[in-house]
Formats: sequence, C-alpha cells, structure tokens
Amino acid sequence: MDIEKIYKEAEALLEGHFILSSGNHSNRYLQSAKVLEDPKRATLLADALAKMIKDSNIKVDTVCAPALGGILAGYELARSLDVRSIFVERKEGGMELRRGFEVKKGEKIIICEDIITTGGSAMEAARIIEELGAKVVAFASLANRGFCKREGTNITPKSECKLPSDIPLFALDDFTFSMYTPEECPLCKKGSIAIKPGSRNS
Repeated sequence: MDIEKIYKEAEALLEGHFILSSGNHSNRYLQSAKVLEDPKRATLLADALAKMIKDSNIKVDTVCAPALGGILAGYELARSLDVRSIFVERKEGGMELRRGFEVKKGEKIIICEDIITTGGSAMEAARIIEELGAKVVAFASLANRGFCKREGTNITPKSECKLPSDIPLFALDDFTFSMYTPEECPLCKKGSIAIKPGSRNS
C-alpha cells in the first residue's frame, strides 16, 4: 500500500509554510482529517494498521485516542480490532478522561493518534490512562513523522522522540519532513507567513 500516494490523492499532504502543534515550522504538513473524511479510505487504512497489530500478537482491550485529531483514527482502529474506543481530551491545559469513560486496572490499551510527531500528546494520554490503573501496550498512528522508531523499520529515534523505547509504535509509513524552530526557519527569513492548519488553535 502506497500511503504517501493515498495522502496526496486525498489532498492531505500539503506543501507551503506551516506551524506544527509543537510550535516548530515545516514546508510540508499532513492533514489526516482529509484522509479520514472518506469512510472507505479510513476503513482501508485502519484495517492495514490493525493487521500489523494483530500480526504482532499483542493483546488489546481498548483503543484510546487523544482528542481531537486522534478520535477518528482511534475509533476506526478499534472497529477493526473489534475492541472498545475511548478518548481523552484537553481541559484547562491538561488531558482528562471524561464523558463517563472508565478504564479497569490492568486493562490493555493502545494509544492511537492520526499522526505521531514527537509523541508528546500520545504520552500525555498514556500517563492519564496508566494513572487510572490501565496498561499501555502499544502506540499506533496512521503516519509517523520519523522522530520515533516504528515497528518494522531500522530508523534511529531522534532525541525529540518522547515515546518509551520498550513499548512498540505501529504506523503505516514514515513521513520525514524538514522542521525548524521559528527563529531558524528559512521560510520566515524569506518573509513567508506561517499558517497553522491543525486542530489545536487553528
């Protein structure tokens, strides 16, 4: 499956000058919401991701996604794995499990995002889940920005990766883009104005 081609066909691989959720700048941006707006395409991608997880023989009880961006990907993955789907959401700056969702002690949970960059949001979700007594057995995403090592590849994790090395990351492909701090961004130095197309503060 050519994941980059699927993103391009969905007009979800954008080129320009973007502010990422981390605050850094890039000349390319993945907008997974555009990929997931087509239910057939969402099913295709989630089923491929679920197969990777099933093939690993990891036992999963529930998929938990960080809101907002991960909800659709998490729901579709849960559907394909035939398990429960829940999400955590941001309230007053921190992540919380709300809306009547509960987890049990020892419940095996996958944290699912649409895209993993450094894994910061995924780790926030994981901390909340584990504080409530459940166990995070894996991380998953449709796309991996290449900072963290996903299962089946030999890339070396970058120092910015916040995911633990002893818990697997499953993703369909790596998208390695140039990324700059605002102070070092060559696009800014040329006078270009960055835009923020993501779900947070967009």
